Amino acid sequence: MPVALPVVIVGLAAILIWFGNPAIAFLIGAMIASVSKANSLAYTSPIGRYSLQAGIVLLGLGIQADQLLRISSDYTWVVAGYVLCVAAVGLLGYRLLKLPPSQGLLVTAGSAICGGTAVVTLSPIINAKPLETGAVLGLIFTMNAIALLTFPTIGQTLDLSQAQFGIWSALAIHDTASVVATAQIYGDEAAQIATTLKLGRTLWLIPTALLLSLVYRSKGKGIGLPPFVVLFVGASIIGSTLSLPAAVLTGAAWLSKALLVLALFMIGLEISVATLRSIRPKLFLFATGLWCLVAPCALILVTALVP
Repeated sequence: MPVALPVVIVGLAAILIWFGNPAIAFLIGAMIASVSKANSLAYTSPIGRYSLQAGIVLLGLGIQADQLLRISSDYTWVVAGYVLCVAAVGLLGYRLLKLPPSQGLLVTAGSAICGGTAVVTLSPIINAKPLETGAVLGLIFTMNAIALLTFPTIGQTLDLSQAQFGIWSALAIHDTASVVATAQIYGDEAAQIATTLKLGRTLWLIPTALLLSLVYRSKGKGIGLPPFVVLFVGASIIGSTLSLPAAVLTGAAWLSKALLVLALFMIGLEISVATLRSIRPKLFLFATGLWCLVAPCALILVTALVP
């Protein structure tokens, strides 16, 4: 491995953290790994793992349960119904396709809750392999990109209102950043509605992480939750009950995003040809099929119920 490669990686990591887009960080890391032996670097795995866990804990400060109550009661049931229906269809689908449980759970959680954030949060809990995590992240980020490029055009073609487009984006697009970016293209009102409702989906990450922690802990790894999950829940409780200074919340949000960007960059560096080969036809069919099913259904529901 060239001596200059670690220097390049450190420089790129700093630039990517400043840029602040986890999807791009992951893709650039994967590109470096595909043309070099970066995925053999010993430090990528621990840095990625600990950065991910620290970023998740800080993320909890911004997931304030009381904000869910501010979401219009007319739409709260829509978010809950969407999450539960997607979860049910996903859990059934991966069993019918006989996918590995880890891949099935990651795709289902990413589709139902919050995309890459759900995947990287739940991956260490269910002991998913880096190859599995990378394959699912790659598929989810690809679908985010497709949504960013196509949803505004679809919305304009169907003459969706700002509210309709905002709700549809919040439901049908996986990651928060992609939801906000896509809705912002359509209009400020759509972006505000989409951001608020997407928070409702993200809150489902807390009970999901707790449930899976308990389920996988029952398989013989002792009593108790992983420390970072306990800290994640504790941070969420603190953020929900204490009036933290705006500077603290802003700083925590920035640091969380920076750590998640760094983590995804390191995960990308672990991607190899083997990772690409791990995207089996069944996994591709499941991930894309689930999205192609639920996104139009969400659009039909929104256009029928929202003026």
